[in-house]
Amino acid sequence: MNHFNASRQPMQQRPNTAPGSTEARKLAEDLMDAMSALLGLIERETELVRAGKVREAMTLESKKQELSRNYVGAVSQLKANQAQLAKSAPELLSTLHRHHDAFRAMLQVNLTVLATAHAVSESVVRGVNAEIQKRNVPNTYTAAGRRAAPGPRHITPLAVSRSL
Repeated sequence: MNHFNASRQPMQQRPNTAPGSTEARKLAEDLMDAMSALLGLIERETELVRAGKVREAMTLESKKQELSRNYVGAVSQLKANQAQLAKSAPELLSTLHRHHDAFRAMLQVNLTVLATAHAVSESVVRGVNAEIQKRNVPNTYTAAGRRAAPGPRHITPLAVSRSL
């Protein structure tokens, strides 16, 4: 589902110079390359999380950070030269905006999948904790016939390691 050309190398930072037509195309290519590479990795991460392979998805983190830096650098270069690009290549700038909107929509899907996985795992941990607490609390009643609330000595803390 990658809509960008991911075969290009990540962008290299260049000094801010007013771009001509060739330079404008290079800035656009750099941004497209950065978006393509990052999107490809994020799509892979989304697939892994959906498949329940969270540990494998976590191994992509350092590469995702590197690609994110490339993307931010490309966006910064483009923003620094946006006025000149609007004059020399307005159609290119318009195309980049459309691609960037599609890119953001795909990132939103990834964020939704990650948020769902987080919510599900939190729900599972809370459920396990509730079951542990039920087993540790004595089943007693007050003189009025109501169930007695457990005291602090009956509540067992649940320790969870956040690293897989």
